[in-house]
Amino acid sequence: MNVTRLSSRLALVGGAAVSSVLLLSSASYAHVTVQPQGEAAKGKYATVNFKVPNERDSASTVKLEVTLPKDHPLASVMPQPVPGWTVVVEKAKLATPLDLHGKKITEAPSKITWTANGSKIGPGQFQQFPVSLGRLPENTDQLVFKALQTYDNDEVVRWIEEAEEGAAEPDSPAPVLKLSAAEGKGGSAGAEQADDGNDKNENGKNESGENESGQKTAAASGDVSDTTARVLGVVGILVGAAGVAFAVVSGRRRSA
Repeated sequence: MNVTRLSSRLALVGGAAVSSVLLLSSASYAHVTVQPQGEAAKGKYATVNFKVPNERDSASTVKLEVTLPKDHPLASVMPQPVPGWTVVVEKAKLATPLDLHGKKITEAPSKITWTANGSKIGPGQFQQFPVSLGRLPENTDQLVFKALQTYDNDEVVRWIEEAEEGAAEPDSPAPVLKLSAAEGKGGSAGAEQADDGNDKNENGKNESGENESGQKTAAASGDVSDTTARVLGVVGILVGAAGVAFAVVSGRRRSA
């Protein structure tokens, strides 16, 4: 009887541990992120999505503020309209002017703010905010976008912590866009076309963008695969430990 009860308790503890691992794994990835549509190649244009999940059970997200990197300013930032949200792009003077298509740029976008206008991100939901960026810098491997997420109960979550090399992920990590090496000409087709119109308004001429066939989702799938592998690894360890404990208990029962 005691052996049976002990085995049942081990099974319950193992199941609870597995559930906790799964919940913690999901929570650790439920933060504001930035993901490219296709490829974000150095020196090219790209379209990215700022993905905003709602982490609260009794409040809705009503504002997102994204600060653009000052160390690697972007001359062109064009948000795509999102139904139910208004968007404002702020600019700031540059300490060092940028050279865009032979034209000196003395100010660049510094902040993007989306505010709910008839829409919210409710509990258990997420929203994506697409933005065309360009040209991406060639002297860095990533861009860091610090973000503030505001809820309708006036709570503000600050996604501004930068990860340190070799250290664990911070509790409130800032969205990071990984840049790939430039290959050939042209980045994301949609981003190139969007920026063509912007260039025409600013410079009076178009830059010819070249289309890419298809779009890659390697970055997103890589994150999912990595998360799945971690969860399965922990589950395997827990199941193995439960099996060893059960074998020890069974051995004692036979000896008795």
